[in-house]
Amino acid sequence: QLQLVESGGDLVQPGGSLRLSCVASGFTFSAWTIGWFRQAPGKEREGVSCIGRAGDIRKYSDSAKGRFTISRDNAENTAYLQMNNLKPEDTAIYHCARSYYSADDCRPSNFGSWGQGTQVTVSS
Repeated sequence: QLQLVESGGDLVQPGGSLRLSCVASGFTFSAWTIGWFRQAPGKEREGVSCIGRAGDIRKYSDSAKGRFTISRDNAENTAYLQMNNLKPEDTAIYHCARSYYSADDCRPSNFGSWGQGTQVTVSS
């Protein structure tokens, strides 16, 4: 059964850090680009970061650059999103998804098989 399961979300103070995980099953993980997306209440889903099949291509949104790092471990079928210096505006549900397109094109419309998401709340 094809599945992407996110975890690692939590309540954290501004300036804090979190590492999100996306565990894949039911498909050949290394053959797919993986992306992280987020959706805050009342807002559209936005792309955060995506990583190519071998981890050699990594893209970030402007809001994520310099603070977030995407990585993957194909042997463990897992992708990660390390988030540092978190801000209240990072509060959202974070989802991972897969795409058969190159990580050069990380538009959400290219992605599918969305996970259920993990809640990140940044608040003092």
